Amino acid sequence: MRGVVFDGKRIEVVDDLDVRDPGPGEVQVAISAAGLCHSDLSVVDGTIPFPVPVVLGHEGAGVVEAVGAGVTHVAPGDHVALSTLANCGACAQCDRGRPTMCRQAIGRPGQPFTRGGRPVFQFASNSAFAERTVVKAVQAVRIPKDIPSPSAALIGCGVLTGVGAVLNRAGVDRGDSVLVIGTGGIGLNVLQGARIAGALRIVAVDANPAKEAVARQFGATHFLTSTDGVRDILPTGADHAFECVGRVELIREAIDALDRHGQAVLLGVPPATAEASFLVSSMYLDKSILGCRYGSSRPQRDIALYAELYREGRLLLDELVTRTYPVEDFERAAADAEAGKVARGVLTF
Repeated sequence: MRGVVFDGKRIEVVDDLDVRDPGPGEVQVAISAAGLCHSDLSVVDGTIPFPVPVVLGHEGAGVVEAVGAGVTHVAPGDHVALSTLANCGACAQCDRGRPTMCRQAIGRPGQPFTRGGRPVFQFASNSAFAERTVVKAVQAVRIPKDIPSPSAALIGCGVLTGVGAVLNRAGVDRGDSVLVIGTGGIGLNVLQGARIAGALRIVAVDANPAKEAVARQFGATHFLTSTDGVRDILPTGADHAFECVGRVELIREAIDALDRHGQAVLLGVPPATAEASFLVSSMYLDKSILGCRYGSSRPQRDIALYAELYREGRLLLDELVTRTYPVEDFERAAADAEAGKVARGVLTF
């Protein structure tokens, strides 16, 4: 079968991958569409260290082909969106409703694939850039069949992360003010999360002025090309500031833009050894800096919720899909993503 493999030096679209059958508590999914997220490219440039060779991709949707023993919530023929969260479901964190903190879901890459008889790693417990993949049952969330696959694919990462950061981690409330730095795939979902939450002023910042129209479509009430003008719109500062780029100087700008009791939420991914600085004295007015893993999401609950919000017209998904590419055009899709030409490019099989 076809798939996108990174061997540590180059990316190649291959046609000789194999994937094993699902075991107990697992699901095999035929991938229909998969979004190209910057996290995939971060494996290639070393920002996210990961063992190789690896099948990339982690934002996918498809159709269940087979289920292992004990799986009852999905069946062959069901349409599913995939999460990257292979949590155990039995530890204290899972029991508290915090599956993103499950230690079984972090840093344990499996090898369900082989190529030429040699094992190949699975990225983010998912590897959606393959015609078929095997995931833990908890990662497969049934969705209505009328949701287009390219749109459904984006729920499993960009939407869970961006909307979830607003609703789950930050707890944005009606009337709050929100600053969003960076309007790529994650930033756009933060914008629409803030809109859904009822934020009153939603300020989008992006160095590319061409992104203003789409930022406003997703919920921005104001658009700036730098943070210099934020105080003109929010004189006392923002209740919530989301950094969605992954640059330490922008983290500092997000913190500096906060109002009293404000919180900065870090969503961008800088290099693993990056350090950020801020004025400690500025934090003594009950301000806070929050990390956020995967939108603090509970995928079995949240993916189903976002699917229904989409069907009601309250959550934008189709509008996130700038362009689709056959998987063989991965290099062009990656180049477009790196150049900022797409909100999300989606690979199709």
